[in-house]
Amino acid sequence: MLHTKTPLLIMDGITKEFPGVKALSNVQLKLYPGEVHALMGENGAGKSTLIKVLTGVYSIDEGSVTLEGRPIHIQSPLESQNLGISTVYQEVNLCTNLSVVENIFIGREIMKRGKIDWKEMTRQAKELLKSRMNLEIDVTKQLSAYSVAIQQMIAIARALNVSAKVLILDEPTSSLDQNEVDQLFNVMRKLKKEGLAIVFVSHFLDQIYEITDRLTVLRNGKWIGEYLTKDIERLELVSKMIGKDLNELNDKKKSGSVNNKENKELFLQGTNVSKKGNIEPFDISIHKGEIVGLAGLLGSGRSELARLLFGADKADAGDITVNGRKVQLNSPRQAIANKIAFCSENRKTEGIIGDLTIRENMILAIQGVHGWYKFIPKKKQIEIADKYIKLLNINPPNPEHLIKNLSGGNQQKVMLARWLITNPDLLILDEPTRGIDIGAKTEIQKLMLSLSRDGMSILFVSSELEEVLRTCSRIAVLRDHKKVSEIDNDYQISQQDIMKVMAGGNMR
Repeated sequence: MLHTKTPLLIMDGITKEFPGVKALSNVQLKLYPGEVHALMGENGAGKSTLIKVLTGVYSIDEGSVTLEGRPIHIQSPLESQNLGISTVYQEVNLCTNLSVVENIFIGREIMKRGKIDWKEMTRQAKELLKSRMNLEIDVTKQLSAYSVAIQQMIAIARALNVSAKVLILDEPTSSLDQNEVDQLFNVMRKLKKEGLAIVFVSHFLDQIYEITDRLTVLRNGKWIGEYLTKDIERLELVSKMIGKDLNELNDKKKSGSVNNKENKELFLQGTNVSKKGNIEPFDISIHKGEIVGLAGLLGSGRSELARLLFGADKADAGDITVNGRKVQLNSPRQAIANKIAFCSENRKTEGIIGDLTIRENMILAIQGVHGWYKFIPKKKQIEIADKYIKLLNINPPNPEHLIKNLSGGNQQKVMLARWLITNPDLLILDEPTRGIDIGAKTEIQKLMLSLSRDGMSILFVSSELEEVLRTCSRIAVLRDHKKVSEIDNDYQISQQDIMKVMAGGNMR
């Protein structure tokens, strides 16, 4: 039985604080030899922080780590690596302009009489890839000559070349097709038999249930539980990740009004739209004055779908029509020209410019529409800013206040204002209420309903099923980068119904 094994590595009572944020609070993790252990949780759950603690990027404030029964105090990534803890990240952090053999041995070159022993390094690299990865390639070629999947294998081989005991794979399958995933899983099974403890981070539930033996669930920086994968049903796992009790979900009733698409003109139609390695072909329709929701776990493809419709990512295939006319949405500029606006989920990195004022942040999109050579006079900018500060109840109500000094909720309102100023026909909102207080959430939801009543179409991405049900007329459910269902929202639909579809089952 799995639970009778002795753990190889134990993290106990791990606490990590940053200014104003408790990223981890009394978290535990036990890794067993010869097992694949999934680290599960939604955005902000603490997965990345826990990995960075284990790999020496962050020091811990409280708690302990033991490896093979011996207390360890990891102070740096190099020390972690020397202890046999190796990590392969989602973005392969190798040098594509160097050869395979150089990447495997970089920083650990074999020397002979004061010179690099290329012959011996080439021999060892070939042997390592063949024996551990079942991979036979020309190791003298540049890494860039090989596919992402092969590069992933080489990154794992490099990690194993330091006598790894623990291998951490952070979203290794995000850019792989099914054949490549199968190849990776075969390697993982081989490494399991060799006694490695493997940490597997993925948002693909099908993959979690296919390859892992055990899983740990984190939520909001807290440890929720450890489970044998075979013993926890998908619906229960989803429930623990998003923090909703199944009985509570059954009792929860929707409040507010849900608009519908009846007798409304079609604004946007997407047919077989896709991007390889990003999202599989999907159809979508959005009527004028309709709010359409996108539901799914983190990594399900919600943001990818939204970005394709805004041209932030370019689709490989499919057709999009706006107001009955076929259009190309290959860039945000083309989307804006078709009266489409997009409020990104990455408020900090793709939204606000911290050292600019509220006013300057607000007018960026409309200034782009006007053209940078047709500068909007400052007096007009102030008028626009004052209008939307009042409309959205932005606090402090000073347009010259630096946006970086605002609360998250008020920053989000400024981002909304930026796009509302362009007077869009379709407003795409990707997690507009994440990380903001309940009052600001309610204001944004009310604004969405008001805008839709005035005829604006809205595509609403949210992890909060309750607010999706409260505001949307239809809900598209995504799983593993596929649109798997579309649900007409009526008062018989519950959060549990949607969760069943997200977890891979039927609604009823």
